Amino acid sequence: MAALSESAVLEKLQHLPGWSYSGSSIQRQFTFDDFLTGIEFVNRVAEVAESAGHHPDIAINYNRVTLALSTHSEGGVTQKDFDLAREIHGLERTSK
Repeated sequence: MAALSESAVLEKLQHLPGWSYSGSSIQRQFTFDDFLTGIEFVNRVAEVAESAGHHPDIAINYNRVTLALSTHSEGGVTQKDFDLAREIHGLERTSK
């Protein structure tokens, strides 16, 4: 799956609220009421990512979780990243 052009990434981001493009990945920070809720969200992301065979970079800072999606083998963002971001968007709505 080939990396998308910057213009294609920016177009697709219009349909993913809260996500941004930086370098060679799409990113989003999620904020939760407390640490444990954030960890529960990360665990659900891990399950979805494992099923998809596509794993985000994850940073946890107390109640903030930052995810970055990139297809490293393609050197940038692919449709695979957007597919996973959409699944994560659904998880986020059930976490708050």
